[in-house]
Amino acid sequence: MDKLEAGDLQQAGPYSLIGKWGTAGAGEIFVGRSDDGRVVLVTVVKPEVAAAPEFRERFRARVEAARAVSGDFIAPMVDADPDAQPPWSATAFVRGLPLRRAVNRYGRLAEPALRKVVAGLAQAMTRIHADGLIHADVGPDSVLLTVNGPCISAFGTVDAGSPMDDMFDLGATVLFAASGSELERVRGAELDTVTSALPTSLREVIGGCMDPDPSRRPTAEQVVDYLDRQDLPFPSGNWLPVELTAEIEVLAAATESRTVGGKISRRHMIVGLAGGALLIGGAAAATVAFSSEDLSPTPAGPSVRTPSPATSSTGEPTPVILDAPDATKAWTAAGGSAPTYLEASDKVVMIVTDQTTAFVDASTGKPALRALNSTSMFGSNDWSPTTYAGGVFYYLCDLPGGRHTVAAVDGTTGDAKWATSMAMSDAGSASTYHARYVAASGNTVYVCGRVQSRTSSTSEETTGYIRAFDGATGKGLWRVEGTDINNVLVPPSGSHLLAASSVPRGQAGQVQMIDAGKQGARGWKTAIPKAAYYFNTGWPLTCYAAGLFFFAGGSGGTLFAVDAATGVEKWHQPFEANSGDQVRLGSLTASLDGTTIYVPVGSDLAAVSSADGTLKWVARLTGASRIGGSNMFNASLRTTGKSAQCSADTVFVTDTAKTLWAIDAATGKARWKYNDPGQPDLGFKWTVGGDHVFIASNLTLTAISTHGK
Repeated sequence: MDKLEAGDLQQAGPYSLIGKWGTAGAGEIFVGRSDDGRVVLVTVVKPEVAAAPEFRERFRARVEAARAVSGDFIAPMVDADPDAQPPWSATAFVRGLPLRRAVNRYGRLAEPALRKVVAGLAQAMTRIHADGLIHADVGPDSVLLTVNGPCISAFGTVDAGSPMDDMFDLGATVLFAASGSELERVRGAELDTVTSALPTSLREVIGGCMDPDPSRRPTAEQVVDYLDRQDLPFPSGNWLPVELTAEIEVLAAATESRTVGGKISRRHMIVGLAGGALLIGGAAAATVAFSSEDLSPTPAGPSVRTPSPATSSTGEPTPVILDAPDATKAWTAAGGSAPTYLEASDKVVMIVTDQTTAFVDASTGKPALRALNSTSMFGSNDWSPTTYAGGVFYYLCDLPGGRHTVAAVDGTTGDAKWATSMAMSDAGSASTYHARYVAASGNTVYVCGRVQSRTSSTSEETTGYIRAFDGATGKGLWRVEGTDINNVLVPPSGSHLLAASSVPRGQAGQVQMIDAGKQGARGWKTAIPKAAYYFNTGWPLTCYAAGLFFFAGGSGGTLFAVDAATGVEKWHQPFEANSGDQVRLGSLTASLDGTTIYVPVGSDLAAVSSADGTLKWVARLTGASRIGGSNMFNASLRTTGKSAQCSADTVFVTDTAKTLWAIDAATGKARWKYNDPGQPDLGFKWTVGGDHVFIASNLTLTAISTHGK
């Protein structure tokens, strides 16, 4: 949502307009709020359109008809005033992101998600057309992505055209979701070219929707029937990229829980709706300071601040503005398939694709060891499906004889040590176990993930699981599951794991110790109020160092350190933005020696002593805005994967400009930066091994020394 500008309408009937949401064919869409706190999307008709002869009569009739339309995937019209100056209509606010914003921020949708978009929009159009209406404004701004599927909102204000125009717009909208490009009309010869961006399963039907001849376009009902006859599966549960789902959850919380005196605070509404995922990672923290407010029931640790340049005279560290030369590549190598995920030791890089698993020499990029017939596990791309420990690569993969396998490969010889199927079928159970990431600690390998059952798609709570395997043989040791196991942190040593719970909206979450020495028995637990943003399934906002667990808590802006064995708090430090907005910390990373915790806070990366929470240094991205809304660390936005990693003396992080920064762990100064203009829209994949970083961009693998030389 964009802020209102001078001259923008401030009020539409009973609704105060608090920001711009998008555009409609004959007007603009605003976010509105009533006195009782109800949030709606208000479409305001342009004056020149409203001045057309008989417009208001047609608009009044259209509004009355639209009020009666309801059904899945349709945001209902709740209010309108055809006689106002200017006329306006309001639809229910759906907790989702406009397709345009989602694609621009997170990239093109994958085939399963595209199929769900097509099916939802086609069903919505079937219902609308059956009532004798046309939508007249199907597009990337009026299609919202929600956790349950797509939703069409903001009926067009002009009743012109035909249902076949809606079908063309449906096809063009899906093409935008698949390619990130828009078009208005095509000639016959161009149709094959523009539809080449679509997956094969949708190319025929979406191409038909965009046929230059309206008479040859399918009806909405025919599109629904076409998809049904294909008999291909639709995604269920978490159907969107996890970062996008997290932003939607933040949006939901912003519209439900940010109230003042029973009404939604206008300031918090603007921050919540505009920030989206920014709230997750410290939206308002380009310059941050530790707050004096005590967000914990126990005494706070030493009072330290992350200063802005204006307060650096106090003797505290002056922020280091990150700038550095481009990295010098050690080598580059080309492959036949784009890597799905990478893992590396100091000797070998493992490259897993959807075709094979290959290994290259870490010092030269030349083939090393023999390739394996294991391929990337479907659905694991955005998680952490690999790890390297004790000379062994452990990873989640598919094999010709079976899918969903955890495998172990000797990092020196390339010999497969063992492979164990993750398929789990309890008698009478219809549950499916999705593996999300693998970790190793001592002689044990852990696989963690999510349980999907008949009821999980309608429940706000997520059931997670932990499975423990013998690292030498692959034999199963124990397993636990429950809604209190949504994310799991596995330290590199010791028997204490940390699990974060699933959080129903509006309720407190918790972190708790899982005792691996007692077959996964639950240990101590600590409640985390107002922390729903932090417990989406995936890589947790936690880390381990020197016998302590670290996690974000309080209202999301406090860093806690507790004893891993007992849960006793050692210290905590709350962060606060200079602008007074609420800070959200990003994914935490510990140095290899355990003395430092790296904390993304908006556009800052703070290095904090693990012993007592004192601040060592602050690095700041260039081009950052005052509230952290520009060029933020990607590590502070993501809740999955290895957003930041360390070598012995360097910490590596990415930002939203898809730049990889190598930062001196002692000073906070950047050694070098890397950005590939030809990288995929979703950015490159990378991992650290020994004293090199390995980056996969499309079909090219690049190695860079940690010191950039």
